[in-house]
Amino acid sequence: MVNPGGAYLGADLYVVDVEVEAGASLLLTTQSATKIYRTPGSFAEQRMTIRLGEGAELELAPDQLIAYREASYRQNTHITVHPTSSLIMAEVITPGWSPDGASFKYRELRLRNEIQVEGDDGAALLALDNLLIRPPLGDVTGMGFMEGYSHLGSLIVVDSRVDQALADELHRLTAGYDAYSGLSLTRTLAGTTGLVLRSLSNSTEELNRLLGACTGLLRERWYGRAPLNLRKY
Repeated sequence: MVNPGGAYLGADLYVVDVEVEAGASLLLTTQSATKIYRTPGSFAEQRMTIRLGEGAELELAPDQLIAYREASYRQNTHITVHPTSSLIMAEVITPGWSPDGASFKYRELRLRNEIQVEGDDGAALLALDNLLIRPPLGDVTGMGFMEGYSHLGSLIVVDSRVDQALADELHRLTAGYDAYSGLSLTRTLAGTTGLVLRSLSNSTEELNRLLGACTGLLRERWYGRAPLNLRKY
């Protein structure tokens, strides 16, 4: 995906609609980082709708999201999966440059992921993942929030092969990186389960390496593919 404007500005609205049909496989990435500049007057927003058909595979691997000084951004992603489909979605959030070198000069980041599973009686909610960071309203650097770190990485996986053993394996894998990580499993719905990994660090590169190791393990085991090497730089 290419952003024709180069960056998101105040009151910008981007609508992205993705459908991976039955048996198809898609790797979707961005040309470069998503940059959010100052948004006076109103926030910038991206609304993405994703639908996966029977046996479909989607790897969503955008470059990092960079929020600059006085930026407000909302990202709403609505995902509907088939019980036999496979989703791997990774993302890194990075604070942009500021004159005083501080990390949290943006106003608001709100990233909301709603994941539903199709069934015989319609779609049912599997997970609602809502991330909200508002630095002007309180200290977000301390315990229980960013824990002294400035960068955040997320990995969301939905697949019938997700289980506690996989979560434990990925958690052991994250221990080899300079990051603070934790994992959660969703309930199992129609035979498929979700996994959410959060990692905190002070380096975009370190988070990219960590998430790359995790997605690389899944790509090889599930799809028989090599780790991603998108060669953008």
